[in-house]
Amino acid sequence: MGGNNHSSRFIPIIIAMSVVVGILIGTFYANHFSGNRLSIINTSSNKLNDLLRIVDDQYVDTVNMADLVEKAMPQILAELDPHSMYIPAQNLEATNAELKGHFSGIGVAFTIQHDTIYVSDVIKGGPSEKVGMLAGDRIISVNDTLFVGKEVNNESTMRKLKGPKGSEVKLGVVRKGVKEVLYFTIVRGDIPVKSVDAAYMLTDEIGYIKINKFGETTYPEMIIALATLQQQNCKSLVIDLRDNTGGYMGSAIQMVNEFLPKNRLIVYTEGRKSPRQEFRSDGRGTNQTTPLVVLTNEISASASEIFSGAIQDNDRGTIIGRRSFGKGLVQQPIDFRDGSAIRLTIARYYTPSGRCIQKPYSNGKDENYEYDLQKRYDHGEFFSQDSIRQNEDLAYRTALGRVVYGGGGIMPDIFVPQDTTGYTSYYYMAMNNRLPIEFAFQYTDKNREKLSRFEDANSMIIYLKKQYLVDKFVRFAETRGLKRRNIMIDKSYKLLERALYGNVIYNMLGLEAYVEYLNESDPTVLKAIEVLEKGEAFPRVPSKTTGRDEGGKKGVA
Repeated sequence: MGGNNHSSRFIPIIIAMSVVVGILIGTFYANHFSGNRLSIINTSSNKLNDLLRIVDDQYVDTVNMADLVEKAMPQILAELDPHSMYIPAQNLEATNAELKGHFSGIGVAFTIQHDTIYVSDVIKGGPSEKVGMLAGDRIISVNDTLFVGKEVNNESTMRKLKGPKGSEVKLGVVRKGVKEVLYFTIVRGDIPVKSVDAAYMLTDEIGYIKINKFGETTYPEMIIALATLQQQNCKSLVIDLRDNTGGYMGSAIQMVNEFLPKNRLIVYTEGRKSPRQEFRSDGRGTNQTTPLVVLTNEISASASEIFSGAIQDNDRGTIIGRRSFGKGLVQQPIDFRDGSAIRLTIARYYTPSGRCIQKPYSNGKDENYEYDLQKRYDHGEFFSQDSIRQNEDLAYRTALGRVVYGGGGIMPDIFVPQDTTGYTSYYYMAMNNRLPIEFAFQYTDKNREKLSRFEDANSMIIYLKKQYLVDKFVRFAETRGLKRRNIMIDKSYKLLERALYGNVIYNMLGLEAYVEYLNESDPTVLKAIEVLEKGEAFPRVPSKTTGRDEGGKKGVA
């Protein structure tokens, strides 16, 4: 009797242990054969982590998980919107360099001709100038290793020439007129990346500033340009934002502030997790009353549209050109520990009248969005204002009551069509294959000593007109597979001449001289001069008899 009582005391313990063992065995088999199915279902927010773990643990072949993640990241972000993006670690520095205003390198501009690096310009005060490198030098070796042939391209050249500040690179250089190879050891340094391409006087009283991006140094560059122009009796101003794809919103806000009176709304942002944030002028701008014209085209995007939208909605100046790109999404940079980063869309921005100028898009890869500019071109929008379709349901009012539209870029106050006079298939093929650039560089390189005598574009053009460059170019183009078409060449003669002269000027006198030369015959610039000389830069209150101005939503906040 006593023995039976003793054994019965262990029965609950044995049952409990059996239950525990059963649970453990069941869990093992469930995990082993179902691939952690229950875990994945119950924690759907961690599906990606679970998927990667399962692939790494159970996939039939060995998988490079880091490479798999690198390939997956862009695809995931591409499902959100057209502007959220992933930047691999090896590309981040180059991506940031333009907006940061500098990068670390040797300080040369180069072109690649016949699988060889040709130095087209040496940056003044840069590392290469200090050791004696010259425009026209050919780089044939890097760190005592031959670097010519098919492996030479823009990407590989950048990798060879750029590097950490203070690091050294040894270049082997062939120089015209020198028999032996020259060797230069260059200590890499900070190379400035300019935002202002040109700042000069269009007329005795009209200044001009061309801005190529909105980076960290753009605002101070613009202030310096404004001060320089004011010393030259500048009384009115043209800001050229054509082909400016944007950059930092903060830079655009700083720059608009220079032109607005106190407490004017510049832009506001708002998103699902980003409460409305307004940015207003502080009244400290030094050009609040300067007559102003802003130039835009279909490439002008993002921060360019913040600038032009704020000027337009506050009736502060006149926008001239063509409808802008239509990017109204705000990206937040987020860095990862491995040096990579994402740019995640967190909000939309709105112009002072309340319009979001983001053009329509579908989530994920949207071919309509990707080819929007081509469709605009095919539809005739670049050539006729009547071809532009505005969404009447997205009508808003500026401070003076002028009607403006949301839903797809900034529509200029004055439309200037793309000038296609003289365009032929011969000209298109020449430009698309970059033949004028190649010919102009070779011509410059052969005649550098003669061309160096000219200190300005006007005197250089007088000389170039006597050199029959178009005829020489046509013969050159034939050697590159572009067949001579005499009737087309005659029709496009002035355009070809303009392209050739412009590129030679660029090679010898720099970017500002090149911009100044092109502007002399630019219809949009000429229209801006006309508007300013007539005193019509400041918009007027719309007539009450204009039917279109009677509708629309509320105006500037």
